[in-house]
Amino acid sequence: MNKTDLINNISTKSGLTKKDVETVLNSFLGEITDALSTGDKVQLIGFGTFETRKRSGRTGRNPQTGQEISIPESNVPAFKAGNKLKEAVK
Repeated sequence: MNKTDLINNISTKSGLTKKDVETVLNSFLGEITDALSTGDKVQLIGFGTFETRKRSGRTGRNPQTGQEISIPESNVPAFKAGNKLKEAVK
C-alpha cells in the first residue's frame, strides 16, 4: 500500500474527502517528523512508538575502490510496534 492507496482507503471508510484526508495525513507525518528532529518520541498507545536512535560511528569500505572510510555516528529514525499492532499482525 502506498500513500495514495492509504488516502483512498481512509476517505472511503471515513466519508471525508480525499483532499481533507491528505491534509490530515500530511500534517500527521509533519508533526512526527518535527518531533523526531528535535529528539522527542511520539508514542501512540496500542500502535507503537516513533523515536530516534544513535548509530555509532564505524569503519566501512567503499565497494568500488575497496578503500576504507570512516562513517560518522548519526541519529536514525526507528519505530517500535505496540502490543495491539503485534497481535493484529500475528
